[in-house]
Amino acid sequence: MNTTRTSCLRGSASSTGTYLAALTWLFTLFNSVRVLAYLPTLLAIYANGDGSQHSLLTWVTWVGANGTMAAWLYEHNGRRLNRAIAVNACNSLMCLATSILIIVYRL
Repeated sequence: MNTTRTSCLRGSASSTGTYLAALTWLFTLFNSVRVLAYLPTLLAIYANGDGSQHSLLTWVTWVGANGTMAAWLYEHNGRRLNRAIAVNACNSLMCLATSILIIVYRL
């Protein structure tokens, strides 16, 4: 058994905690920015009055993917909210808003 490799993979509790804290904040940052990144698409659809250039199937799939991920995280987190759940729920709502706008302009 290679004990050097095993001990290197474990890392110290302090460095692991720092890594997880940084990863959590980076996840929150990038996924929060992602929520804002939907705005140009929403504005483009609204300004053009045309949703035909966007795939409704793709946006509805993203609604489901983000929504079910939020629900899955909620259930696996003892039915307590956290940042990951909130971010996935917000992403799902933005995808839903985009889907609705596409439908409105296709009618």
